[in-house]
Amino acid sequence: MSCGCDCSSRTDLIIDRWNADPDFVIEMFQDIQEEFRHIPESSLNQIAERTGKPRGILFHIATFYKAFSLEQKGELEIQICTGTACYVKGAVDVLRAFERELHVDSGETTPDGRFTLSEVRCVGACGLAPVVVIGEEVIGQVTPSMVPDLLKKHR
Repeated sequence: MSCGCDCSSRTDLIIDRWNADPDFVIEMFQDIQEEFRHIPESSLNQIAERTGKPRGILFHIATFYKAFSLEQKGELEIQICTGTACYVKGAVDVLRAFERELHVDSGETTPDGRFTLSEVRCVGACGLAPVVVIGEEVIGQVTPSMVPDLLKKHR
């Protein structure tokens, strides 16, 4: 859960932005996730200490919502939709192509910290199947042969 950085002062600024109000821990988590690309254990502990919210409840919140991660994520997340429409149109082959090119499995981050590869069940763009989301960019009708060029564009 630890990122190996001293996140304390930056976390304090985020907590201060929300006046250490325990009703806004989700918003604090969102800001921390954006700042560090995950929620460091030290930040979770600081929020517990400063808001009075029990650490166990904070841990539950941080692990319940898919938007939060306790593990460091890459600068860009590559999401491969494997929902029904995408699956039928070859999403698994696209996922395997990304795994081969990045030398990581789904759920892992590249050693350089640039990309995190993940499967998602649906991105709501079934008409474009199979769909890949890189950062904020939604790319439809992706084939395995497109993967090297997509990665080159985002390196």
